[in-house]
Amino acid sequence: MYEFFYFECHHQTLLLQLIFFPLQFKVWVKPGSEQSFLYGNHVLKSGLARITENTAKYQGVVIHSMSDVPLGFGVAAKTTQECRHTDPLQIVVFHQADIGEYLRHEDSL
Repeated sequence: MYEFFYFECHHQTLLLQLIFFPLQFKVWVKPGSEQSFLYGNHVLKSGLARITENTAKYQGVVIHSMSDVPLGFGVAAKTTQECRHTDPLQIVVFHQADIGEYLRHEDSL
């Protein structure tokens, strides 16, 4: 059982790297907001650490931790310029999927 689980996790990690590598628009979240994102919540301005320059509204983005670990992906709710001047409680990235999704739904898989 352990070998199968390790095999599946290894392939999922490799798959995530293949999916996320070509995407050029990235968002980095603060350590306090990582867990919130991994539980399926959107990224708020207060949890935003950095964002790629010239990110357009509704652009697909990869969400990274501050240590550059890909956590998932989403859709930018605001442009880079809008993110700089928005309220801290506004949503800046809509959650689409994350690496915690497998653990939350493994019973139904």
